[in-house]
Amino acid sequence: MDLETVRTFVAVADAGQFQEAAAELGITQQAVSKRVAALERTLGVRLFTRTPRGSGLSIDGQAFLPHARELLRVAERAATSVRAGRRPLRVDVIASRGAATGLMRAFHRAHPEIDLDVVMLLDIEAAVAAVRSGTIDASFRAVAAPGRPLPEDIAAVRVLDEPLQLLTGPGHALASARSVTMERLTGHRIWMPGIVPGSEWGAYYDDLVAAFGLTIEATGPNFGSDALLDTIADTPALATFMGGRTRLVWPAGHGLRLIPVTDPTPVYPHALLWHRDNPHPALATLRAHLTAATAGQDTAGTWTPDWVIPR
Repeated sequence: MDLETVRTFVAVADAGQFQEAAAELGITQQAVSKRVAALERTLGVRLFTRTPRGSGLSIDGQAFLPHARELLRVAERAATSVRAGRRPLRVDVIASRGAATGLMRAFHRAHPEIDLDVVMLLDIEAAVAAVRSGTIDASFRAVAAPGRPLPEDIAAVRVLDEPLQLLTGPGHALASARSVTMERLTGHRIWMPGIVPGSEWGAYYDDLVAAFGLTIEATGPNFGSDALLDTIADTPALATFMGGRTRLVWPAGHGLRLIPVTDPTPVYPHALLWHRDNPHPALATLRAHLTAATAGQDTAGTWTPDWVIPR
């Protein structure tokens, strides 16, 4: 059913005359007559009867009128739901406890008037596909992994360098250190279950191992952060890397230690990805907020892989 013919029918019903309806709609009276006739053919009924004063609704027209008004209301609600700036901004943060979630929480505090939908997509290919299709508006990623350049229609900007820290249990050999150099980590077992081969963080840690001769083990099932913390707390031979902005809470009895890593400090580079043609006005607001919030980061004494996009 053509909504323009329905809109014309409602205008004639309200005006009581084809000529007045035409003036209201900004079209000719002949066009109004053609639209009403087309709607009557679609429905198989007469909607109006001629009266001395103009046109009146037939019985069928009276029955159809409230439904026609509802059709127009539903159509307007549907259009409003996707109109630029009316629907929530959908952003992928990968995981609930990571740095990207913290960035989005700060954005929400700064701009509570902007509706947000936060989603979590593990795989970068799925995230890029969702950005390209419009399923999401933006995604936080470390880009671009070697051999996998971003499509030309995807833009990216590096928004945060997150320092890695060493997390140990109370019995670890480095537990009492105030800081630890990368060289000093050589020979220690760093356990990081859940590193997915082919992921951007998998590429990051592969390069970290190659650059500094570290021993990073990704063996065993990934039971989540709580199980990781339990194991690190109870196993003096193991340590793990933890992002400085990762939000984790552990029992006081675990006695875990977070130790800064220096000379150099490995930083995990978070970037925001979006489609170059995305018109959502809140996307520009998010980008401006991230630029202001992370301005002035000092990259001296830090390390990232050489494939990471520049700041």
